Amino acid sequence: MSNPKPAVRPANPHFSSGPCAKPPGWSPDWLASALVGRSHRSGEGKARLRRAIALTRKVLEVPGSHIIGIVPASDTGAVELALWSMLGQRGVDMLAWESFGEGWVGDVAGQLKLADARVLRADYGELVDLETVDFARDVVFTWNGTTSGVRVPDARWIPADRQGLTICDATSAAFAQALDFARLDVVTFSWQKALGGEAAHGMLILSPRAVERLESYAAPRPLPKIFRLTKSGKLNRAVFEGETINTPSMLCVEDWIAALEWAASIGGLPALIARADGNAAALDGWVRATPWIDHLAADPATRSNTSVCLRLADAVAARLDEAERVALPTRLAKLLEAEGVAYDIASYRDAPPGLRIWCGATVERADIEALTPWLDWAYAEASASALV
Repeated sequence: MSNPKPAVRPANPHFSSGPCAKPPGWSPDWLASALVGRSHRSGEGKARLRRAIALTRKVLEVPGSHIIGIVPASDTGAVELALWSMLGQRGVDMLAWESFGEGWVGDVAGQLKLADARVLRADYGELVDLETVDFARDVVFTWNGTTSGVRVPDARWIPADRQGLTICDATSAAFAQALDFARLDVVTFSWQKALGGEAAHGMLILSPRAVERLESYAAPRPLPKIFRLTKSGKLNRAVFEGETINTPSMLCVEDWIAALEWAASIGGLPALIARADGNAAALDGWVRATPWIDHLAADPATRSNTSVCLRLADAVAARLDEAERVALPTRLAKLLEAEGVAYDIASYRDAPPGLRIWCGATVERADIEALTPWLDWAYAEASASALV
């Protein structure tokens, strides 16, 4: 006999970790003033791009010392641009505790083939020992592990008097966690994460130290056009003033501006962080009261408030064979998708089997609270024939 279904459904079933839920109340009407059919090089086009940069600075609280550019290919493009343009002057410490960090390790080792690259790894759900990082070297890390649910607790482990650059992939941390820009030289993120923007555009934020690296160090490798930030040895500042390297979608630009205006209207960064914290707390309350599920990130101090990754509790996993441990979370996620209750909540393909529920600021806490009884229902349905 099937278990009774909960009476209340989430009003918005979008819990994907990217692209993420649109801001509450979003509709295509928000894009009515988009400069479609117009050149991004027109006066109006450049003005909209400059507004996107200015609003990013305001909402994310980026200091005036740092410059902000819109670059191609989402967060991946922004990170790759930094790695290919800046690395090689000195050794580099590569920090990896989830799949995207591992991706950057693969690029540095397999593509750039840097001779002096040290890799510090931790298993999914754990964080590397930050005290072992050598800041006489460049350091590349993800602030928030989108596929592991683990984040750095803060930036105090990064010294102010570091010699190398810190290159931070902040794509699922920006607009939900407090980034310490004084200790970050390169910060990247994508529009489709924390504020639910559209895909294919990345943001690149550079400190004066990063600019100095670009102007004093010529990377000993060919750079494609979309990676070039200098002209005749000097920073191409136009890129950071709305003159993008390639053609952006003005529809996506308008959507990004609308998301930032929404964020500013609710109180800016403090309000965004509070919303994400509240969502994560609501989900955590259910996890702590539910015997079949647990956090993948064991330490609350390093647990994400955006991409919350969950796994089957040890007592449940012990009763399943290996095939069922893999299959059960996927079956659960498909049941919820079929019900129209939650979309795209299975764990990332490279991560341990489980669930991944986005708790960023564009998600309503009421929807997290409505989702949890459905998770229990789907588990009961999916596990009925699996447990031994």
